[in-house]
Amino acid sequence: MKNNLIPKMKGMPDAATLQKQMLKSGRLLTVLFMACFLLSCDEIPGLGEIIPDKDTTAKADKIKPKGPNPEWAPNIDPQMLAVIEQFQSYNVTPYPMLTAPQAREEPNFHTALVDLLNKNHISPKSANVSVKNMTIPNGTDAGLLVRTYTPNNGTGPFPVIVYYHGGGWVIANLNTYEPSASALAEKTGAIVVSVAYRQAPEHMFPAAHEDAFAAYKWVREHTAEINGNPDKVATAGESAGGNLSVAVALMAKERGVALPVHILSVYPIADGDIESPTYDMYVESLFLNKPLMKWFFDLYKPDWQTETNPLISLIHADLSGLPETTIINAEIDPLRYEGAVLADKLDEAGVSVERKVYIGVTHEFFGMNALLEQAEDAQKFAAVRLKESFKD
Repeated sequence: MKNNLIPKMKGMPDAATLQKQMLKSGRLLTVLFMACFLLSCDEIPGLGEIIPDKDTTAKADKIKPKGPNPEWAPNIDPQMLAVIEQFQSYNVTPYPMLTAPQAREEPNFHTALVDLLNKNHISPKSANVSVKNMTIPNGTDAGLLVRTYTPNNGTGPFPVIVYYHGGGWVIANLNTYEPSASALAEKTGAIVVSVAYRQAPEHMFPAAHEDAFAAYKWVREHTAEINGNPDKVATAGESAGGNLSVAVALMAKERGVALPVHILSVYPIADGDIESPTYDMYVESLFLNKPLMKWFFDLYKPDWQTETNPLISLIHADLSGLPETTIINAEIDPLRYEGAVLADKLDEAGVSVERKVYIGVTHEFFGMNALLEQAEDAQKFAAVRLKESFKD
């Protein structure tokens, strides 16, 4: 297993000692880490293709934060902080003080990114994909909404990525995470099927997980209908969706359905708990923090503090037999520690796994490639890993 950028220490996958050193060393250490990352790229097959997008970088340099770095992120990337400042300008009531329907109507990280780009007259380049909405069966009268992103280059049959958005199984939607889904389609040359799974508290555990599996199973059985290749189906997701991307593979293994060829899990919820070194470091962080994660758990799985389920607590699942897995984490994220633990558990189970931590960015950075160099690099890294699995 390769676990890059933040070195792993025995018994402390995310190295709290290292974090303290980073807090003291300031921006210099961040630069050193990024330099080490770039110098080590030749260790990973295909990673030499991952280079910063010069156009994106030039545009991002125009955007600067107005205030000082927050105490919880002294080494935060300036453009990342600018997005957070834009979000804070809305004076949004903390989501845990709202009902779920109210929280869904509030501005979010995607709103902040779009508004910040618009204010600075930056128009992101659209992905070269065709988009289509459709409803598939999920055992309910309403059915399950999915959105397909099909590459405009090529004729197919294309590989397929079943993608699950984030939001703690409670908030957000297909539009919120469209930048990630469309970018993956363009960068991998695969059809991305983004799944609008049911959300809590209207639909509690295991509704989202069952919808996620229903979408995966439907794709497996109907690839011809979307011009997909049934032998090249992967799962992917962010945050709660990062959990679902792994959980669906576990469900497929248990239910006798063909496993995905690859799992892409971006800052996954991997432990049904809110106690860890990085939860303690980032109690007040954005765009995810300890109170918000507790709110998500309370709404989706109210018995989370007394009952452990391996589909939520992936680190307690039988991970043996799962396909090659890629884990991406943000440095400034409560979920960073459990991402490292999940990588270790997969490795111990004999699963080929590679994990990267991106410095200076927070939870939700992955879809911000219109602004953040780290997001562009993370997407390209994910694409390289997926394309390797799609090879004949």
